[in-house]
Amino acid sequence: MKRVFLGLGSNVGDKMAYLQKALALVAERVGAIEKVSSFYATKAWGKTNEDDFYNAAVEMQTNLTAFEVLKTVQKIETELDRVRKEKWGARTVDIDVLFYESDVIATEELKVPHPFITDRRFVLVPLAEIAEQLIHPIKKKSVQKLLEQCTDNLSVEKITQTN
Repeated sequence: MKRVFLGLGSNVGDKMAYLQKALALVAERVGAIEKVSSFYATKAWGKTNEDDFYNAAVEMQTNLTAFEVLKTVQKIETELDRVRKEKWGARTVDIDVLFYESDVIATEELKVPHPFITDRRFVLVPLAEIAEQLIHPIKKKSVQKLLEQCTDNLSVEKITQTN
């Protein structure tokens, strides 16, 4: 089994429902989810005139290769109505492979660790919640240390659900 971390986001429609559906499909098709962060609300990053995002991070175990994980989560995105029109555009669901073991992969198709982890609080905050001591294999720093050093000032607020 391989340990993989995924980042999930949504800023279209019922964001919470899209994330919950994505989590269910990831558990069904990628592997056993061990930890799920809280959900966080953030302003759009990159293309800032979009609706706010809900974001989360997941730690899981898989028998899939990193490339199989990528293909599987891309298929899940498509099934959940993701349409790729423009970079950083609105999306029903976005699932990124953040880490795969301590592997470093740099192909056109897949870059692991995800190249923007260190620049994005909306990734680091949920990731630190579930894996603060995880070491970035290139930066050689923990997720918590990367969060402390992150210069992104985007607000990342934990969503509290009331029933």
